[in-house]
Amino acid sequence: MQWQQLINAMDKLSIHNEMACFDRKDRDFYNSLTDEERKKFSNFLMIRWGSSVQGGRELQEYYLQSCNHYLNKHFFTINRHPKLQWLCATAVSPDLGVQRHQWISAKKKDDNKASAGTKKKQLMNLYPNMKGSDAETLSRLVTQKEIDAYLQASGQDK
Repeated sequence: MQWQQLINAMDKLSIHNEMACFDRKDRDFYNSLTDEERKKFSNFLMIRWGSSVQGGRELQEYYLQSCNHYLNKHFFTINRHPKLQWLCATAVSPDLGVQRHQWISAKKKDDNKASAGTKKKQLMNLYPNMKGSDAETLSRLVTQKEIDAYLQASGQDK
């Protein structure tokens, strides 16, 4: 009997079940969780999963805009009220049935930003009295070729 309860609890907290409750506007879902399940439940995942659906462009735009309006705007302001966060999440769905949601992964590190950091370091070495914010701005304006050419012209190593 305990094994079946464990399986049911795992199914209850599966992202597919959570998103189905999200789409069905199941406002009692959070209340149905035990204290232990509430510790495992993450309202933040509702933003990541809830804002992206498969389907027509209009539906995708609706979910994204609705998620931004109901969840993103004040989500962390109400972080001490997880039930309220869940209730805000249930306001996102247009109540058109259960949708297929997708995970939106975190933005990958941009290679341009990494090279800008390298350029900034080189500029700080070239101009030790320059403020960090000025070096950062200049690193965005000049190319690596220009910095290399300056270093070569001044007889310094790259």
